[in-house]
Amino acid sequence: MTELFATLAAQATAARLKAYAPYSRFQVGAALVTEDGQIFAGCNVENAAYPEGTCAEAGAIAAMVAAGGNRKIKTIMVAGKGPAPCLPCGGCRQKIREFATPATRVQVVNEDGKLLFEETLHALLPASFGPENLDQDV
Repeated sequence: MTELFATLAAQATAARLKAYAPYSRFQVGAALVTEDGQIFAGCNVENAAYPEGTCAEAGAIAAMVAAGGNRKIKTIMVAGKGPAPCLPCGGCRQKIREFATPATRVQVVNEDGKLLFEETLHALLPASFGPENLDQDV
């Protein structure tokens, strides 16, 4: 296990414990590292009006954007609970894509930080649509 993996796992699992999930009771945390080494974490935040909640990945991305600076995700890690990997939903895959490349690593760990899944964003979102498709400077 690399030092970066251990740091991301610690941040993602710690964020998971701070999740606001009174309805599903399914806490999720996420941590990402930018190309310049900054780490940002987020957790899911549910809402009584169910579709208004936010995923952990969106929280980590929002923290990254709010901090300014580098906005290129090198790796993102999601922490869920149990033996099945808690993969990013379709909407989060697209949110990650906005700030990533097809080669960005997506890792999933359980509540103990054990790696359950690792793949590129391209494998999770092939033939994706990104900022470059709009032919605008971003």
